[in-house]
Amino acid sequence: MSDLNKILYVEDEPDIQAVAKIALETVGSFTLEVCSGGQEALDRAPGFDPDLILLDVMMPGLDGPDTLQELRKLPGMDAKPVIFMTAKVMDSEVQRYLDLGAIGVIPKPFDPMSLAQQVTTIWQESDSGK
Repeated sequence: MSDLNKILYVEDEPDIQAVAKIALETVGSFTLEVCSGGQEALDRAPGFDPDLILLDVMMPGLDGPDTLQELRKLPGMDAKPVIFMTAKVMDSEVQRYLDLGAIGVIPKPFDPMSLAQQVTTIWQESDSGK
């Protein structure tokens, strides 16, 4: 089983970013690279080489799905597992994110105390964690 240590986290809302950062670093003991938007993620992902990408869906400029599409074009990023975070969790929307290649979707608002466990569970249940 591969280890999940490094997460590239892309979120444009500073408040949500701060809460998730604490939840993932303190509770989950993950190493986090936080980006405030899609372009920043594209610039920083290859150098950080994450085990997983946690990606907000609705962002100004490049949204989550567009960011994922662009990340897939970068060397070494084509097979990185992605989990989307979004308030839009109707079945059809979740299915669309999975069809784009996400290994899971975490609904917002999320519970900070269980976020790290949610991420770990999705990771373990995907091919990435096996």
